[in-house]
Amino acid sequence: MNYIGSKKSLLEFLESSIYKVVGLKNFTFLDLFAGTSIVGQHFKKNNHKIISNDQQYYSFVLNKNYIENHKTLKFQNLEDEIKKLKNINFEKRANFVCYYLDNIKFVEGFIFNNYCMGGTIGKEFERLYFSDENGKKADAIRKKIEIWKVKKKINDNEYYFLLATLLENIDKVANTASVYAAFLKKIKKTAKYLFRMRPANFTKNKTYNNEVFNEDIEILIKKIEGDVLYLDPPYNNRQYASNYHLLETIARYDNPSLRGKTGLRNYSHQKSKFSQKNEVLKSFENIIQNAKVKYIFLSYNNEGLMNEKDIKKIMTKRGEYGFFKKKYGRFASVKNKNVQYIIEYLHYIKCYK
Repeated sequence: MNYIGSKKSLLEFLESSIYKVVGLKNFTFLDLFAGTSIVGQHFKKNNHKIISNDQQYYSFVLNKNYIENHKTLKFQNLEDEIKKLKNINFEKRANFVCYYLDNIKFVEGFIFNNYCMGGTIGKEFERLYFSDENGKKADAIRKKIEIWKVKKKINDNEYYFLLATLLENIDKVANTASVYAAFLKKIKKTAKYLFRMRPANFTKNKTYNNEVFNEDIEILIKKIEGDVLYLDPPYNNRQYASNYHLLETIARYDNPSLRGKTGLRNYSHQKSKFSQKNEVLKSFENIIQNAKVKYIFLSYNNEGLMNEKDIKKIMTKRGEYGFFKKKYGRFASVKNKNVQYIIEYLHYIKCYK
């Protein structure tokens, strides 16, 4: 998934840096601004127990699948509805259920009626986030998944796997530049393709039962504990809740009241303090002071709302401070090819207590 601030390209840097400080040993890894779970997945593969959290529900769904799921999904309660399932090996059933959903009859539901041209044409706000076919297919699959859950045809592990699969794949055909803050005026090439339910596969790990939360970090931090706390908060005033509002609506499928040209749902309860200049330092210090861990790491670049001096001042109150950094190159413009750099810092402390 194309995601603001994704650390996918930084995984080797994060791993080597964290291991230099902590050492190569089994530790509990707290990823409490988890996003799409890229970092948590990486440390899960390295056989660490993971505790992840994010205030956005779509992120919670992704983490419930990628982080918490760790065993083969058998879909045994679907055998009566999907007759061929009885003859499918357990290891292949998840793929088969996705194939089944790929071929169900489309319906006109909330997504089509509010985010596709065919459903909004002639209304106050005409929207083109998805093609009509992708909108109707998403509605059909989302409704079927919820029906299965209500009728206890699938358990929680299977439910979140299917929801994560839908989110990952519908995102690939969104008619946007990258985020959902706006849609394109004309349907782009990739948005014309009918999406497929390619399975959102997860790492099987029998060693630990990982935990996933959907809470305000300042409340959660007082209730959990571990060894390593990794923080990757928003860096600037862009709110993830507004940039990914459509994924939130598909994940919840709760028929929210929408407003404006882009069809925003109410996200006032999900605003991050890390995207608010007058709140960020207070929130950051509250987390640092209340964390019940041995080590704390903070991913943050040199263009964020917090400066390096403030970060060091707050972190040194809890422990021995240090940092690693990695320079990013970016083109200011294709025309003159002048290179500007962003510096990604990994601040850390070894906690005194």
